[in-house]
Amino acid sequence: MADRPGAPPRAWQRMLSGRRLDLLDPSPLDVEISDIAHGLARVARWNGQTSGDHAFSVAQHSLLVEEIFRRIVPAASPDAQLAALLHDAPEYVIGDMISPFKSVVGGGYKACEERLQHAIHVRFGLPAEIGAGLKKDIKRADQIAAYFEATVLAGFATAEATEFFGRPRGVTVDGLDLGPQPAKRVQETFLARFAAIEKLRSN
Repeated sequence: MADRPGAPPRAWQRMLSGRRLDLLDPSPLDVEISDIAHGLARVARWNGQTSGDHAFSVAQHSLLVEEIFRRIVPAASPDAQLAALLHDAPEYVIGDMISPFKSVVGGGYKACEERLQHAIHVRFGLPAEIGAGLKKDIKRADQIAAYFEATVLAGFATAEATEFFGRPRGVTVDGLDLGPQPAKRVQETFLARFAAIEKLRSN
């Protein structure tokens, strides 16, 4: 629906939970894990340019990154595991913009993404800005996941994927789930993993 003439542009999105999340000033109180899981399970990685009967969703990518993160940081705390699971959580609102397009759009997208990430972290009791070491480890897991997705699902040759994402070291694809799944199933798996981490955090 178009904004009323003369009214300021609408900067919030209504979620299925009933929350209205303001993109310009997102409140942690308007962040719900049910909305995150629902949205991420329906946002396609690689702009949908992946093989399989279903899109490989950001929710499935997030689960993959968190699993790889635990492999490379076996002693990771439950808080660190949650940060890894939620590393792309802002995309439940703003979608998964491929890296080449981010370069075209510039800083405005990044600023919006960071505001949302801070609100999400605060909502779930994480520091608004995670430490540099943890950020580096999650980024490494993210790059490894991207390499496997690129070569298994997105048609990249090994040399091409290595050029863009680096060759994985110390992690193999064995035991990792790269089969694109229906949105509802991935949504439930994401929520189950979130609940498992929250149980660890409460102990």
